[in-house]
Amino acid sequence: MQPPVTPAPAGPFSAAEQAAVYRAIETRRDVRSQFTDRPVDDATLLRLLEAAHHAPSVGLMQPWNFIVIRSLTVKAQVHAAFARANTEAAAMFAADRSALYASIKLQGITDAPVNLCITCDRSRGGPVGLGRTHNRDMDLYSTVCAVQNLWLAARAEGIGVGWVSIFHEAEVRDILGLPETVVPVAYLCLGHVDALYEEPELQARGWARRLPLADLIFADRWGQTAPDAAQ
Repeated sequence: MQPPVTPAPAGPFSAAEQAAVYRAIETRRDVRSQFTDRPVDDATLLRLLEAAHHAPSVGLMQPWNFIVIRSLTVKAQVHAAFARANTEAAAMFAADRSALYASIKLQGITDAPVNLCITCDRSRGGPVGLGRTHNRDMDLYSTVCAVQNLWLAARAEGIGVGWVSIFHEAEVRDILGLPETVVPVAYLCLGHVDALYEEPELQARGWARRLPLADLIFADRWGQTAPDAAQ
């Protein structure tokens, strides 16, 4: 017989604690070129992985694994995979966008002291899982929550994080020796930073701008705008 479960008291954080949480969210950046050469010590890295491991996961499936990469050889292989895909990507944009695309640094694979691949084991928990009976992708969504947890904890620690997504998955699978059931969800570059852009770098460089929140809020159904949404 299961013992009774008693919820612990809960309430809002202090004003200072709330401010720290929102500051981490609002000043988080995708880092490509601000990494210093200071090493990320094991204790700090473990705190970041603990933060990721405390992410919400549907059915408590915890489908993630963390491949910590410091090997210069492995980094060089991943960088080569990025370079091949990036050349293909640049050709997909119209001429004016292609030139801007080529001017933006989109990775820090060999600059960052640590690379980290966060994976999702799609076989974890077996063929039937709580909360996953009707949406098989909840394991992927849960893993992305782990990525976000790590990213916010890293911001609080003064560690920059950059997400590299421009590569053919098969190449990264081969480099890292991933089993068939394991998906590479996020390939991240981690390192200390002394400065960050005050706004997202892609916004600062004119690639895109943050959309107004009020334009993205609907009431009760798609396209139905609340009278005073986000005001």
